[in-house]
Amino acid sequence: MHRHLLMPLALVPFLSPPIAAQDVKIGYTDTPVIAGQKWRVHDPERPRPTIVAPGTSSTPQQPGSPPSDAIVLFDGKNLDNWTGRGGKAEWKVEDGFMEVNGTGDIRTKKTFGDCQLHIEFRTPVPVVGDSQGRGNSGVFFFDDQYEVQVLDSFENPTYADGQAGALYGQRPPLVNASRKPGEWQSFDIIFTAPRFADDGELISAAFATVLHNGVLLHNHRRLLGPTLHRAVSDYKPHPPKGSIKLQDHSNPVRFRNIWVRELVDTESK
Repeated sequence: MHRHLLMPLALVPFLSPPIAAQDVKIGYTDTPVIAGQKWRVHDPERPRPTIVAPGTSSTPQQPGSPPSDAIVLFDGKNLDNWTGRGGKAEWKVEDGFMEVNGTGDIRTKKTFGDCQLHIEFRTPVPVVGDSQGRGNSGVFFFDDQYEVQVLDSFENPTYADGQAGALYGQRPPLVNASRKPGEWQSFDIIFTAPRFADDGELISAAFATVLHNGVLLHNHRRLLGPTLHRAVSDYKPHPPKGSIKLQDHSNPVRFRNIWVRELVDTESK
């Protein structure tokens, strides 16, 4: 950053109406055009980002609040934004959380492409089972296509690409950041959807950035295709948006404070 002397922006008549901060033009018109863009360096005409009020952090006792532009998928009150087996989501809702109860997977009614997802989960106490039979669930993008694994991975050995935060069957997390069973945990996932040409050819793969309890597990990792159990698969064309699914793996995992932000690049270049 360079320091510059403050110069008058314009001659404004005395007692003129106040100018909205977002409408003030500040910058330079004699700078080079940025390669591959239509904008000059520090271009005064370049639109400024939309203002978003950030949310608040969660505590063990209380979920935080979402950013002002987020779509709240679950606020602890009901499953109105979800559908399940037979068209109705029937997981238990109690004391601000939802809990897997053996009635099948649930999916968002709304579909998403590129997005930022925040979700909090708690694996069961008392602890029952081990390896993949302990606190198992999953967060899926595009319905059944791309999974970030939910598991109780606190002192619970299992295969590396199946532990908590793994891109299931493909990429182990960089580290194990799991909390003890019964403690609330969080995933923050930035998901980039794959792109397909009109003839179905893959233009660009899906990517995921994943933070578990604030710790980076995957940094813009490329998914190799749909995530599967004991198998691999190539990309197959699908619509540009899909539902987000939470898995019923017969373990009473709890979820709370689920919100998503749709990521739309307002500048093509």
